[in-house]
Amino acid sequence: MYPIIFFFLIGFAVNAQEIINDTVPEIVNRIQTEESDVQKLSSQPDSLSPPNFNYKPLIIPAVLIGYGVIGMESDWLKGFNSDIKNEVTEDIDEKITIDDFSQYAPAVSVYALNGLGIKGKHNLRDRSLIMASSYLMVSASVLGLKSLTHIERPDGTSNNSFPSGHTGTAFAGAAFLWQEYKDESVWYGIAGYAVASGTGIFRMVNNRHWLTDVATGAGIGILSTKVAYWMYPYMKRKLFPGSSNKVSSMVSPFYNGKQIGCGLVVHF
Repeated sequence: MYPIIFFFLIGFAVNAQEIINDTVPEIVNRIQTEESDVQKLSSQPDSLSPPNFNYKPLIIPAVLIGYGVIGMESDWLKGFNSDIKNEVTEDIDEKITIDDFSQYAPAVSVYALNGLGIKGKHNLRDRSLIMASSYLMVSASVLGLKSLTHIERPDGTSNNSFPSGHTGTAFAGAAFLWQEYKDESVWYGIAGYAVASGTGIFRMVNNRHWLTDVATGAGIGILSTKVAYWMYPYMKRKLFPGSSNKVSSMVSPFYNGKQIGCGLVVHF
């Protein structure tokens, strides 16, 4: 029995050696080919690179912000502010505080649509990063301008009227909704901007802001979201440096005339 086992082991070793001699070079060649392909992919432009700068999206927010800034010194626009205030508050006896909630509706809609299975451009992590960046810019801009300008509110309660933070938040969310779902349907974005516009109108109806405050807040909101999308590729590289690493794998079959098998090749 022992000679039989001995010859069996010798035969197994010789056969294994043949497999190794015949198949290892093939697998090595495949790995080298895979590495070459990965290097070619790495040399191509990074898909996370920001798009070419386009000034056109800046026109509308620039006009809105410019209107509000000019309105702080223009007597004619100040008079127009007063006329609008008198017009929208003439028959209003009670404040409607829906604007305290509607300012968040466009941004919340992005998550609600995704929860219903309607996918936007980015996943949960990435869209949250964009939204947080936009809201951070809105808050910094609004609070900074309020502390510098000291414009009295229409109802006379305080001197922090310019610009409208509620409107800025609403329009930042509307621009966010537009960017995420404009390829699915433009009506999502249109609905978001309609809600944001309603928020700005209610800020005037409730006698909390002038028209120039609302216009500037809208411009800041739109601009902040645009900038957040432009900055997103850089922020993603800094915060999640490993997320763009490419990991490739390949099942490598072989046949050397005697044996058939396969191997798994993974390239990190």
